[in-house]
Amino acid sequence: MLKQAQKLKQTQTLSPQQIQFIKLLQVPTIELDKRIQEELMENPVLEEGKEGEKEEADFGNDDGTKEETDNVDDFDIDDVPDIDPIDEVNIDDYVTNDDIAGYKMYGDGDVAEDKELPIPMMDTLSDTLLSQLSFLNLDTVEQQIGEQLIGSIEADGYIRRPLEAIVNDLAFLQNVETDLNQVEKVLAMIQHFDPPGIGARSLQECLEIQLRRKDTDNPTVKIAIKMIVLCFEEFKKKHYTKIQKRLAIDDEQMKDAIEMITHLNPKPGGTNMMVASAQFLTPDFIVKEINGRINISLNGKNAPDLRVSRQYGDMLDAFDKTPKKTKKMREEVRFVKQKLDAAKWFIDAIKQRQDTLLRTMNAIIDYQMPFFLSGDEGKLKPMILKDIAEIIQMDISTVSRVASSKVVETDFGIYPLKYFFSESISTESGEDVSSKQVKSVLKEMIDKEDKRKPLSDDKLEKLLRVKGYNIARRTVAKYREQMNIPVARMRKEL
Repeated sequence: MLKQAQKLKQTQTLSPQQIQFIKLLQVPTIELDKRIQEELMENPVLEEGKEGEKEEADFGNDDGTKEETDNVDDFDIDDVPDIDPIDEVNIDDYVTNDDIAGYKMYGDGDVAEDKELPIPMMDTLSDTLLSQLSFLNLDTVEQQIGEQLIGSIEADGYIRRPLEAIVNDLAFLQNVETDLNQVEKVLAMIQHFDPPGIGARSLQECLEIQLRRKDTDNPTVKIAIKMIVLCFEEFKKKHYTKIQKRLAIDDEQMKDAIEMITHLNPKPGGTNMMVASAQFLTPDFIVKEINGRINISLNGKNAPDLRVSRQYGDMLDAFDKTPKKTKKMREEVRFVKQKLDAAKWFIDAIKQRQDTLLRTMNAIIDYQMPFFLSGDEGKLKPMILKDIAEIIQMDISTVSRVASSKVVETDFGIYPLKYFFSESISTESGEDVSSKQVKSVLKEMIDKEDKRKPLSDDKLEKLLRVKGYNIARRTVAKYREQMNIPVARMRKEL
């Protein structure tokens, strides 16, 4: 039997301003300028400020003073006039006798100059390969096959799409009739291109391609090729004894062949200096120690000059003074009013973004002051998102967005903000230390181990306990994996 019942449920919805702020907050510095340019293109009312104009945007405050910046939790859509029917538009909400000027927010000191390093002009990996393809004497079908294969090569240099699927792609998408043998023939040509190993379908094939481009009369090269072709599974697992028995080689031959293989490039596409994705890291903050005091400033890219165009304010002013208002004039003013609201929201969101970034960075510096004064990783204290959220009185999700996407330049190097967050580990003495400190000790142990008998996770756990760090073996394994350090068996050397 169906029954009807009423339930009260409280839900929280985000205002348009909050959504805009959240989106802008997580945009990295290198992309912020692009986002601003997009907004400038979409909204004719918004424009970049010029030197010599006011720094605070005046949106119709009676006293001409700058509006206060609210926290995102208090960002209320009621702060912005509703888009009413045109007859009810209050022009005074949008036009004042003062110029409507720009807005620029500064840190505790002068805003640092732009810290973005230039990205050099470069060709993509595909451009490089297509250029090499053009030097081959291929017929029309082979050229199309080559272009399809190059288009299927991923960023690391591998082709992972099955060749049968590429045959189908050529037939259905380009109306090119071919077969697997012809595609494999063209792929073999591409696998002779630079960088060596390009176009491989697996790591095994990638290594083999590179080895066969060496002097194949060299005994070490011959052994290395056999090792990859015949004993690849044993090679991956470092079962050297099995390899020696199967290939009938001694320790010295084994060592020379392994050294040759380990100097090959497992990702031929990823290290190509002409890959278009190569970028320079752009810091969001610049933190400097000056006479024992920490100075923090935003990268100049985070502090753009934006203002509302005076021209459109004059348009509304003229409309207000016009005794006879036509339908076309009303429609134009409605459009301008909507764009004025959007411009105000955007400038407020940029302003709030800057305020949140500075508050978060200041809280992190206060919390981790010993590190920022010394650069000593051992002085980093355990710190979680909640710690900073409580200090700046914002939601944890807001701090998370800042920490996960922002970078700081210090006197000791450039660090992602998330670097300063770590869990707490208890020592024998009851003191809480950062997991980064434990990782540092763990890495030092592994660096100093006898590579012929590398330390297992169990052994590492025991050694850490001797030093006073109470962590479980699974935690040792987790930290080791986070530092991209392989298991003991894979660290073994001859």
